[in-house]
Parts: sequence; structure tokens; C-alpha cells
Amino acid sequence: MVKQEVKVNWLNNMAFEAEVNGHKIILDATEAGGGEDRGPRPKPLMLTALAGCTGMDVVSILRKMRVELDDFSVSVEGDLTEEHPKQFSKMNVIYSFKGKDLPLEKLKKAVSLSEERYCGVSALYKKAIDITSEIKIIES
Repeated sequence: MVKQEVKVNWLNNMAFEAEVNGHKIILDATEAGGGEDRGPRPKPLMLTALAGCTGMDVVSILRKMRVELDDFSVSVEGDLTEEHPKQFSKMNVIYSFKGKDLPLEKLKKAVSLSEERYCGVSALYKKAIDITSEIKIIES
């Protein structure tokens, strides 16, 4: 088993500095929440983790399939519960591909492999929440 660790150090007010893989990230609350809005809140970073994880998988798989993309993005929308502890009850992943004559079946296969086999973030989140996805293709 491989152990990974992230440490956050309290800076002041509601701000923390995290070091992740040698990179520093400031986390903070909004001014209304007692912070200074110096960085993102923790929960949206959960969406970022999912988007980044599956996005990297999809790019890697499509390269192996020799699919050329002009552009690619992954958006994740999350529905938060209204009661405390506020948590995501659902996430929807939107894969947006841009290119000429992109092979839909290969795009679907890459997304499916990421969602079902490779993305550890998705695998963990699926144990607790409903995750859906969709593919959008923009011809260039």
C-alpha cells in the first residue's frame, strides 16, 4: 500500500496553507465566513480532484488510441445538501471535446475506462454519492 500525506498549516483567521506534491495552496473562507478569501474553499477542491483525475485518465487513454484533440475540458457540478454537515449528494461530470471528426465511440470508451477502472477519486466518491456524466463534442 502506498501512503500519501498532505499537511495544512494554519496561517491566521480562517486561512491554511497546504503543501501538495511540493506545491503550496492557500485555503480560506469568504469574508462573510470569517476569512479573507485568499484561496479556494475545501469542498470545491473535491470537484477539482475528480475533474483532474478523470481528465488525466481520458487524455492518456485517447493518446493511446491515437485520437487527436484540439481542446478538452472537464467540468464537475456538485449538489450540496442544505443541512449540516453540508456535503455533496450528487456530482455531474461534463467532458467537452473539441476537434474535427472525433470518433464518439472512442471518446465514450475513454470516459468509461476512466470512470469504471482508473480514476481513484471517482471510485471513492461513488461509494458515497451519485455521479453522472455526459459528453459534449464541439466540431472545429
